[in-house]
Amino acid sequence: MGKHFASERRNMIMNLLYLQQRVTVKELCNKLNVSEATLRTDLSLMEKEDLLIRTHGGAILKTKTDCQNLSLEKESHNHIEKMKISQKASQLILNRQCILLDASSTALELARILAKVKHKLTVVTNGIQAAMNMKENPNLTVILLSGLLSMGSSALEGSYGIDLFNHINIDIFFTSSKGFTIEDGLTDYNIYEVDLKRAMADSAARIVALLDHNKMGKTYISSFASTEEIDILITDSLTPRSLIEDISSKQVEVIVV
Repeated sequence: MGKHFASERRNMIMNLLYLQQRVTVKELCNKLNVSEATLRTDLSLMEKEDLLIRTHGGAILKTKTDCQNLSLEKESHNHIEKMKISQKASQLILNRQCILLDASSTALELARILAKVKHKLTVVTNGIQAAMNMKENPNLTVILLSGLLSMGSSALEGSYGIDLFNHINIDIFFTSSKGFTIEDGLTDYNIYEVDLKRAMADSAARIVALLDHNKMGKTYISSFASTEEIDILITDSLTPRSLIEDISSKQVEVIVV
């Protein structure tokens, strides 16, 4: 089975989990027409990606508490690197620009910096925490995209708000991802958020990727921007020099903090 089919299959598993909270291997065999061994491999990999919890004979969706703990863990992981990356990113923003932030933990760090800026900006985001951090700054016009709010998440997902992109001009899209490889670009595992991020990427004049070293060399279910679409990639000094050189060869400006 090819990689593309495996990705689609895992998307279907997540859709079933969202609908019914739990699945069994036998049920998945009947619905997806693949072997139990293949599905057990899928579930094990998806558990490693923090998408679900394995049970005897199947899997369950993470509870609200699990999701909240995961969100806190993501925010705290490599926190120093994320702060440095977001600080450098803030230096790319000019007065009166319109920028777009995704709901990643690194973009949240950038939002915390923007909460104190003196120049005027319009900031569009699907991150509830990011919007809440910026809303008291009178120099900022903050637009929160509409969307689906999933259990335990602070990100609005889906394509409900993308019509807005037809009415405004986005100067820069600041985004992170679960993984990055030169071959697959920016990838994530949440298909609903990926659809929105793809629309975000398409709407922006420039894409700035905010990626700590932990994201490098990993790939997930779906891509929302190819390497060639990235204008600037900001990373930390623990990213291998050889990878930085390979990324630069794709006409991407790489900034190391």
